Amino acid sequence: MKKTVVAISLTLILLWVLAPLCFAAEAEAAAKGSNVFYYAMAALAAGIGVGIGALGCGIGQGVATSKACEGIARNPGASGKITTSLIIGLAMVESLTIYALVVALIILFVNPFGKLLQ
Repeated sequence: MKKTVVAISLTLILLWVLAPLCFAAEAEAAAKGSNVFYYAMAALAAGIGVGIGALGCGIGQGVATSKACEGIARNPGASGKITTSLIIGLAMVESLTIYALVVALIILFVNPFGKLLQ
C-alpha cells in the first residue's frame, strides 16, 4: 500500500511539474488569442477525473464483492438476499463512474471562453 501511494504521489508531482513544458506551444497560442490551451487543459482534467473516478469505483466494487462472497460463505442460506443487495449496491457504485464520465464530457465539449475569444 505504501509503495502504491508513493508511486501515485510521484506521478502526480511529475505531471504537475512537466505539464507547463508539455503545453508550452498551446500556452503561446493562448497568448495570441487562441483557446487551444483551454482544450489541452480540459482534456488533461477530463482524463484525470475519469481515471480517479474509475479507480475509486473499482476499489469499491472489489470490496463489496469480497464482502458478499464472505457473507455467502458464512451463511449459504442468505445468498439470495446478499446477491440482491450486492447487485443493487454495485449498480449504485457504477453510476458514480458514469457521473464522472458525464462531467468529463461536459468539461471537454463546453467552452466557456468561446464567445470571449472569438
